[in-house]
Amino acid sequence: MRKMLLFTLILLLVSCYFWGEDQYKADYKIGAKDLLEISVFGLEEMNKTVRVSEDGKITFPLLGEVEVEGLTKTELEKKLSQLLEEKYLQSPQVTVFIKEYQSKRISVLGAVGKPGPYELLGRQTLLQLISEAGGLTEDAGDDIIVIRQFQDGTSISLKISIDDLFLKGDARLNIPLEPNDIVNIPAEKTVLIYVFGQVRKPGALEVKKSNIPTLLQVIAQAGGFSERASKGGVLIKRINKDGKEKQIKVNVKDIIKGKKKDIQLLENDVVYVPETIF
Repeated sequence: MRKMLLFTLILLLVSCYFWGEDQYKADYKIGAKDLLEISVFGLEEMNKTVRVSEDGKITFPLLGEVEVEGLTKTELEKKLSQLLEEKYLQSPQVTVFIKEYQSKRISVLGAVGKPGPYELLGRQTLLQLISEAGGLTEDAGDDIIVIRQFQDGTSISLKISIDDLFLKGDARLNIPLEPNDIVNIPAEKTVLIYVFGQVRKPGALEVKKSNIPTLLQVIAQAGGFSERASKGGVLIKRINKDGKEKQIKVNVKDIIKGKKKDIQLLENDVVYVPETIF
C-alpha cells in the first residue's frame, strides 16, 4: 500500500515538474562553467559556443570579455545586442541558448530510478528532484539525507522521513534545494532468516534489516505450519557474537494463546519446526 501511494504521488509530481520547467529555465541565472550557444541573426561567422569562465565571463567576437554571471538568458541577449549595436552593428538580433547547466548542479544518490548529477533550474524542491530522478525504488529506506555545503567549507546534514514527506504530506519537509546539495536515499539493507522443517514453504526469507519479523510472522511468511508440525518444540538457532551457537526452544502454542510474548528474530536466525511424533 505504501509503495502504491508513493508511485501515485510520483506520477503527480512528474507532471507538475514538466509543467513548471520552462519557467525555471527562463529564470535561470547563468554561472561559471555553463555552456552557451550564441548566435547573431544574419552573421553566421559570429555564431559561437562558449563556456563561462570561473570568474563569470565569456569571450565573444568583436566584444572581447563580457561579464555574464548572474544574468538570465533574456538579459544576456539584450546585453550582447546593446554592446554590438553601440560599436559595430545596426539592430543586431542575438539569441542565447543554454546548452549545459553546469554552475548549479545537485547530485542524487541511492535508491532512485536514475541516480546522478542534475541541473538545478530556478527554485526546485526535493520532491521535484526525486520525480526527475525517476522516483524512489522498492528498496528505498525510511529516510532521505540531504548534505548541504556552504561557501565557507562547512556543511550540514538534513534527515527527512520518507513517510512524513510522501504519505503525510508534510510541506515543511519539501525543502528548496541549493547548488551543490547531495541528496542521498540509502537503500534498505536486506538480511536472511531461514525456516526449515514442517512449514509449507521452507527456505530462506529475505527481509529488511530495519523490519525483521517475529517468530510467528516468519512462520506465516513460510506458509504456516504443515499438518505434521510440532508447534510445541520449535527451535531457534542463533549464532552469538562470540561465534557460538545458541538454541532456543519455543512452545508456539503458548504464543498463539497469548501466554507468552512473540519472539523477535535476528539476522541469520535459523527456525526449525520439527515433526510431531504423534
